[in-house]
Amino acid sequence: MHQERTAAAGISANLPKIIFIAAAASTLLPAIQPPIALLLGLALAQTTGNPFAAVTPRITHWLLQLAVIGLGFGMNMHTAIKAGSDGFLLTIASIAGTLVLGTLLGKILGIEKNTAHLISCGTAICGGSAIAAISPVIQATDKQISVALGIIFLLNSLALFIFPVIGHWLNLSQQQFGIWSAIAIHDTSSVVGAANKYGEEALQIATTVKLSRALWILPVAFLSAFLFKNGQHKIKIPWFIGIFLLVVVLNTWIPALVTAGPYLVFSAKTALSLTLFLIGTGLTRQTFSSLGWQPLLQGILLWVAISAGALMAVISLIK
Repeated sequence: MHQERTAAAGISANLPKIIFIAAAASTLLPAIQPPIALLLGLALAQTTGNPFAAVTPRITHWLLQLAVIGLGFGMNMHTAIKAGSDGFLLTIASIAGTLVLGTLLGKILGIEKNTAHLISCGTAICGGSAIAAISPVIQATDKQISVALGIIFLLNSLALFIFPVIGHWLNLSQQQFGIWSAIAIHDTSSVVGAANKYGEEALQIATTVKLSRALWILPVAFLSAFLFKNGQHKIKIPWFIGIFLLVVVLNTWIPALVTAGPYLVFSAKTALSLTLFLIGTGLTRQTFSSLGWQPLLQGILLWVAISAGALMAVISLIK
């Protein structure tokens, strides 16, 4: 009897881990698409929680980068160059406009300067990656970083579901949706997830434009160091973008890679589902309750502004 009670107690204690591992494994099945994986992670965060919360952020970071690199095996260099050039001017205009508007909203709403800047950079460039790169430059505190990340990931998750619906409702072309999602959705994970749901061409365009957009982390980080005048120039360069571009080049010129490409792309999309699941498990009730209404309002207004502005530009300029 004592052994049975001990065994039952052991199972009960490990039940959250068992549920987490089973849910994570289920996202590797073809039937579990990225949006469903994200919802599954969110559900787990509100119920049994994430028993591996100390390690999942690092796993998510590396898994997303590997997934993006893997998607390069399904792309052609000529298509990538065209997609990057099509979104270049929109990228510059949207980044500059978002940073200026974010600064004004931060002052109007009385938000801490660091928090407002991190939310603006996360919205303008590439979500969590931009926040991670800019935060040491401006010497942001852990609380400021967590608030900015929470807001960005919350809106980022909503975009994964909302954007494909709007795209189909407005009958956007694959090219239009790819560029729009790359500009208006914060994080690379949801850009890829939304574009993948919309179509293969949209996925290729969105991934290329988003990664070219991420390169703006470098000049924005130097600008931040100048504006905040703290003498800190520690900048995290997104090295995986270079590997992605190399993979695209090799995939264009090496026939053997073209043959293996579909399998590698399938693996990358599977990794993306697992990545979004892990992101969802980090969006706990505590995360939501700690955000504060002013930073959240700033994030929402910025997101609506960049989404509407980019959508109008895409519809007007790209046929």
